[in-house]
Amino acid sequence: MKSFTLYPLVVLALLLLHTTASSAQKKQIKTLTSTSKIHPFSDPTNEGNWILNEEISDEFEGTEIDTTKWFVEGQNGDYYIWKGRAPSQFAPHNVIVEDGVLKLRTQWEPDYPFAKENYADGSNNDTYGVFEGEPLPVTTAGVVGKKRFLNGYMEVKSKQGNAAITGAFWAIGYEQELDVYELMGNPKIDGNIKANSYLATAHDWSPPAVRPTKVFNHVESLPFRTADDFHVYGAEWGKDFLKLFIDGKMVHHFTQDQVGTDWVLNNPMEIWLDSEIFKWLGLPHKEELPVDFEIEYMRVWQKPTSNLLAPAFYGFEGPILFEENPRPLKMVPEDSEPNDYQKFWSIDEASSQYLRIVHGDYASGVNSLKFTGYGKNDSLAINTVKIISPKGALKLPAGQLKVSMKIWLDQGRVADKIHLTLTNPMIKVVFSDLKKLPRRKWVHVEATVRRTLASKSDDQMILEIKKEDLPATKAAKFFIDDIEIKK
Repeated sequence: MKSFTLYPLVVLALLLLHTTASSAQKKQIKTLTSTSKIHPFSDPTNEGNWILNEEISDEFEGTEIDTTKWFVEGQNGDYYIWKGRAPSQFAPHNVIVEDGVLKLRTQWEPDYPFAKENYADGSNNDTYGVFEGEPLPVTTAGVVGKKRFLNGYMEVKSKQGNAAITGAFWAIGYEQELDVYELMGNPKIDGNIKANSYLATAHDWSPPAVRPTKVFNHVESLPFRTADDFHVYGAEWGKDFLKLFIDGKMVHHFTQDQVGTDWVLNNPMEIWLDSEIFKWLGLPHKEELPVDFEIEYMRVWQKPTSNLLAPAFYGFEGPILFEENPRPLKMVPEDSEPNDYQKFWSIDEASSQYLRIVHGDYASGVNSLKFTGYGKNDSLAINTVKIISPKGALKLPAGQLKVSMKIWLDQGRVADKIHLTLTNPMIKVVFSDLKKLPRRKWVHVEATVRRTLASKSDDQMILEIKKEDLPATKAAKFFIDDIEIKK
């Protein structure tokens, strides 16, 4: 009797030990994935030489969201850009971390204090918590990455909630948006997203930001329902291409050559994870709530760069970022107002007759700096024209530096020199003998300098074109792009 009594207890103990060990092992395996040794699902042998950006990536361990990495919509009453897509509203208590998964919950909450305001979305103008005059007390959730990144591979492992509510993995930056996916677990109306389909879209938010803003998209039919199980979704965002992946397989490839100046993905972006009501696909029913949009991890990999100006200061595509300062909560992608977070190159009024940042002529991206030139009866009206970066834009080490740029020279008489100054500590760089360069093509020029001290806190860059280096009349136009500084 004693042996028979003990036997089931021993078996139970062994089962409990196995379960505990399996759970611990699973936790350990997932913890290991947060190291730089884990590779993109689409590149398991890391042929792309990817490096995990651990400052942005998240394995969602612990018992609450990491607020050093994520802004939670509605937390402490603060909302970034919007309160969600009405009639649903973001609520911070719907952001849940448990069992190694981020859960963005959608609930039916009649007692929730919905904002007494509307959200205008194109031709729609809906009220939070109300639909066509009747209560629709649906709360959802959204989190936003606190740090932006430029180019890389972004990936999530996720599962949709089984309701007419989206799960979205997307990103925004200056004048741009990339929806890596918008999925819906159980739409009620046949439309552009189905229970077994995938929608990826890029939007152009450059002013005037008038809908439709879509510049390219991709719809993929899937061999599974997105609410049935976890799947891996990724996007490789290059300087002039975008590749979309599902479960490690590339499903579409966009290139800048295909879309031209509609290539809007030229500035750093921040990751968003959220759920929204798309009323054109039907409303979630009370009986099917609550549901969770579940994300097991969100990872971003990037490739190393030797450009000391990356990632916050580059070219002429958009603002220079000062991410040590918080983003203003009302700063939308089309916002061109300088603030503590984003600042822009400046051109004084006299110089603006000859210098401007232009769209459509570029070595990379879609913008460059243009010197407009002047005709046979004209000359430069001032001694120097210049463009100046914000103070604090440079964070360069001491030592030998290689400074380079790309120049496009028109036919005719051109400036023979371009002057570049690093201000604090001051050092001057001169690109000379431009007249000898090939015409009507992008040409790489570089100079080597030595700085004995690292950048001070107000270090900046000045580019100058001087009258003494120009022909007296008939100066041809030229363009500057892709400035780099390497150690």
